[in-house]
Amino acid sequence: MRQLDEGIEFAARAHKGQLRKGTDTPYISHPYGVAMILLQAGCKEEVVLAGLLHDTLEDTETTEDDLLRRFGSEVLRLVKGASEPDKGASWEDRKQHTLDFLRSADLDLRLLACADKLHNLRSVRREMETLQDRVWDRFKRGYDQQKWYYTGLVESLKYASRFPLLELLEAEVEAVFGSG
Repeated sequence: MRQLDEGIEFAARAHKGQLRKGTDTPYISHPYGVAMILLQAGCKEEVVLAGLLHDTLEDTETTEDDLLRRFGSEVLRLVKGASEPDKGASWEDRKQHTLDFLRSADLDLRLLACADKLHNLRSVRREMETLQDRVWDRFKRGYDQQKWYYTGLVESLKYASRFPLLELLEAEVEAVFGSG
């Protein structure tokens, strides 16, 4: 539990002042939500820690060495696996890379990615209640591209095997985008 407490504090400091895209919601609510999903799914501590820290390499000044020294090689491996390798690539190329990567990723990485996307999509669905279709204006790509990506995620995550958390994501994708 001590490392989880350290992870909570580290993530809060790293994401200090950041907001969720197009909202006034503190960004830290997302890593906390991802970690809670992983904890509820019964994941081991390293996976929950990676959930707390999964956006630190992409979105903060945190370095790989910072994560390695504080949280160990397994947490670093998971966070790196959850990070897009080339932020300079187009949105489509980055998302296609994620889809391809997840098809052969180990279960811990797939659980982490699933919890991340599940939390994001739950947030979108809540916002749809007030914003309706305007919610898609917050993103680099709109409804059709988001639907392609999220349905592709479900297919990629279940390629090697199914797991209970994936069923929750699949239900959320259907709730937001419909079936088919």
